[in-house]
Amino acid sequence: MLKAVELRKSYGALQVLKGVNLEVAEGEVVAIIGASGAGKSTLLHLLGTLDTPDHGQVVIHGKDVFAQSTKELAEFRNRNVGFVFQFHNLLPEFNTLENVMMPGLIAGQEMKGLASKATALLDRLGLKERLEHKPSELSGGEQQRTAVARALINSPGLVLADEPSGNLDSKNASELHHLFLELRRELKHTFVIVTHNLEFAGMADRKVEMRDGLIC
Repeated sequence: MLKAVELRKSYGALQVLKGVNLEVAEGEVVAIIGASGAGKSTLLHLLGTLDTPDHGQVVIHGKDVFAQSTKELAEFRNRNVGFVFQFHNLLPEFNTLENVMMPGLIAGQEMKGLASKATALLDRLGLKERLEHKPSELSGGEQQRTAVARALINSPGLVLADEPSGNLDSKNASELHHLFLELRRELKHTFVIVTHNLEFAGMADRKVEMRDGLIC
């Protein structure tokens, strides 16, 4: 469902990706590992269309994503790709339910049905009692689970996560790792996860190591 072909990316004179090729099957959980500076986050940003490659293709569900116009690409990303980052990036002025609903509102979903879906997702993630709480009133683990719910609200086929447990203690990190695997079993999402947590990487279907801008 995801294919990257000869991805290259430089920032000024610094060549970060040097021709990366990767294929991910539908429903697979892939962990990308490697030292800092290996190009992991840059690759993830290109796979999620948050940045554009200097060379190469990203194909999702058979579509060459960068062949689309800017508007088409933004709409495609909103419908098909969910993101979870190391920092939850929740909007501080909105409560948990509103934060989760945000991508659905951008996609033009009907408010009542969207609120019902968001509530069900938050219930599934153990946040049923936190719907009206602002991000500052949530624990670190609760904030990150809210971010996961937000990533899933549009039912994307592909979920990309960049060090999602990097700011969590070991207990919350372990719970989040198991949550990803449970969601894959239940909802059939495909996950590509950048992580330094080797225990979590070992739980994935496949580990992909990057070194010096290439997949080893």
